[in-house]
Amino acid sequence: LVFEHAYKITYPNDVKTISPSVEYPFGEAPIGLDPQGRALEHVGLSLSSGTLMLAGSTGSELHVLSLGREENLMTGEVTLSEERVALPQIAEPIKALIIDPRQMWLYVINGRATADVFDMRSNSLNGRYKLLADGKLEVSNVTGLLGGISLMVGDSSGAIQQWFMVREADGKAELKSIRSFQLSDSPIVQILPEERRKGFFALDAKGNLGIFHSTAHRTLLVEPVADGQALAALSPRANRVLIEADGKLQRLVIDNPHPEISWSSLWGKVWYENYDAPGYVWQSTSASTDTEPKLSLAPLAFGTLKAAFYAMLLAAPLAIAAALYTAYFMAPALRRKVKPVIELMEALPTVILGFFAGLFLAPYVEGHLPGIFSLLIFTPIGILLAGYLWSRLPESIRLSVPDGWESVLLIPMILLVGFVSLAMSGHLENWMFDGNMRLWLSNDLGIAFDQRNALVVGLAMGFAVIPTIFSIAEDAVFSVPKSLTFGSLALGATPWQTLIRVVILTASPGIFSAVMIGMGRAVGETMIVLMATGNTAIMDMNIFEGLRALAANVAVEMPESEVGGTHYRVLFLSALVLLGFTFVMNTLAELVRQRLRVKYASL
Repeated sequence: LVFEHAYKITYPNDVKTISPSVEYPFGEAPIGLDPQGRALEHVGLSLSSGTLMLAGSTGSELHVLSLGREENLMTGEVTLSEERVALPQIAEPIKALIIDPRQMWLYVINGRATADVFDMRSNSLNGRYKLLADGKLEVSNVTGLLGGISLMVGDSSGAIQQWFMVREADGKAELKSIRSFQLSDSPIVQILPEERRKGFFALDAKGNLGIFHSTAHRTLLVEPVADGQALAALSPRANRVLIEADGKLQRLVIDNPHPEISWSSLWGKVWYENYDAPGYVWQSTSASTDTEPKLSLAPLAFGTLKAAFYAMLLAAPLAIAAALYTAYFMAPALRRKVKPVIELMEALPTVILGFFAGLFLAPYVEGHLPGIFSLLIFTPIGILLAGYLWSRLPESIRLSVPDGWESVLLIPMILLVGFVSLAMSGHLENWMFDGNMRLWLSNDLGIAFDQRNALVVGLAMGFAVIPTIFSIAEDAVFSVPKSLTFGSLALGATPWQTLIRVVILTASPGIFSAVMIGMGRAVGETMIVLMATGNTAIMDMNIFEGLRALAANVAVEMPESEVGGTHYRVLFLSALVLLGFTFVMNTLAELVRQRLRVKYASL
């Protein structure tokens, strides 16, 4: 007999009144599962989209019935339908029947430790699985975890295993053991899943109560609550437990606010329900209330370092080379104009750079990939070629340009290379990549491509980091005593040899500090990473895929997290991890800088 409790709300005399009642959605007459009318030993049921699936057993015989319910919205008339499902029979006595909430799988626990899994979409046997490796043990209790995807299997040795269906490479689903817990050495007599989290309580034959969490793989508490056999009931919030033993009741208060958190759930690979393999996943919200918490900080930390790496890959060489040239080779008059302009770039708000990168740069890079790579390749080649041609010109022409102003002549060359590279992008794409480089990367090379990716972040954030590195490194190089430079030149060293063997070594502490401060700036950057990456929490060094950084994740999710909740506290923890990153990098930078200063102080 299937019934449900209902609560009707009325307002007599403007007073809210709640009237509890019992309703029978599939009729008040008992439903006959066994055609022969024998007593049922085990029953399993699942209600989904108006369809009720019932399974019952008598000994080793299995009976399955599917009931449909349709209600006419106009007349309120209810139409019931009934269909008996024919399944292969079980060879051994049945111990438990569990139907998952989606009515895809029927788990039949039978014999000592065997599970027959039926595919209810095709009404066929998916497979027969041995739940316990030791043939002397037997299953003592089986319960579905919150959501019904996982089976919690308790055995006679006091162990509890979590099983769920996993899709294999060939497309077939298999029942796999994911993780195990140990309560004691006595048989498990009862498993109580929490109604709001992926935790569960367990009771053994000696009266020991255990509290566990599946995702975090934690044994939170093991306490004796009775001197022998007992039964327990759990409150909806899992903060009260009612224990019945020897005809007496005792109530226990449970303080267990954040069981989802453990070192493995934050930093290790976790095998989540409905996933094919363990992985690093951040998914703090879901449309389902029975979702499994996925709060791995590993992809966020990886994304932070990935964004900083690609930004520094662009910014560090350009900024340091520009600082060396500006401080050592450039004419003083030109230096007084160039340096303030580059330092002024640092005042540009990063939200503007992020806005520009996300809305303009990302689609432009996607549409001009050959041109962008041609620009990155041919710009240094063009600069070297221009320098070579300049060195071949007659001295009369070369000497007509004052010392330190030669770099101005490179501007037309750089502009020409950039224009030609971008203008030829479409022709290169048609000639080399059949008109679509993005599809060529995905189909021929197997490289995934997202429009908002690490390349866009590297270009935008590199532009933001360059002024910081340039300013500090240029000051360090310019501060090298002139006596060292003049002394080197007087001993016959060329300007290039003086730069390499004297100036750079003397300024190396300042240059290293500039790089590390720029790295710290890139690690803590928020708006550019937030607006130009797509915020996909994946762990892949592919430059064409996106990322999610710690700072951007805090900015996005903090306003909508529950104050004081687990998600809220994990966001604060991620901010602490970000602070730890910068602290460690700055500490290492200071240690290296001090060693460099001592090493080259004799110069």
